[in-house]
Amino acid sequence: MVLGLEKGVVRLVTYSPEWAKLFDKEKQLLIALIGDYVIDIQHIGSTSVPGLIAKPIIDIGIAITDFEEGKRCIEPIKSLGYEYKGENGIPKRHYFVKGDPTTHHLHIVEIDSEEWKKNITFRDVLRKNENLAKEYAELKLNLAEKFKYDRVAYTDGKTDFVNYVLKRTSKD
Repeated sequence: MVLGLEKGVVRLVTYSPEWAKLFDKEKQLLIALIGDYVIDIQHIGSTSVPGLIAKPIIDIGIAITDFEEGKRCIEPIKSLGYEYKGENGIPKRHYFVKGDPTTHHLHIVEIDSEEWKKNITFRDVLRKNENLAKEYAELKLNLAEKFKYDRVAYTDGKTDFVNYVLKRTSKD
């Protein structure tokens, strides 16, 4: 199974080159529907880093100019089978999930937001720095073992590492 994860479960799989192709396919569908409202669409998260283990869910980041304007994207995106979850804990983010089991997470944020910068910067650092990517993979494996059925705790457990990488990057 290339994609799909049951709700509430943490399961990591080895990297698949198919993920980039599946992202590109989804990106084209999104551009056709909401391209007039967005500035950029990026593959983010661990599935966007070649060689990195990941939960088999494609994360898609969509940059917009204004959170309120982003509301225009909700109904078209829902027509692709996504479920709208509101801000879901991150202010000024439109968040969607797709599939059962879940195959995609979609995050719409303002282009100048910290959330956008964080997602793109962290991805780019891991793509360029093999040692940090390995360190992150080890952390993820440990957390996945510890929190097999607690996705929130698994995600929270990665926060310090992500912040460390971002802080280090801002100094470079």
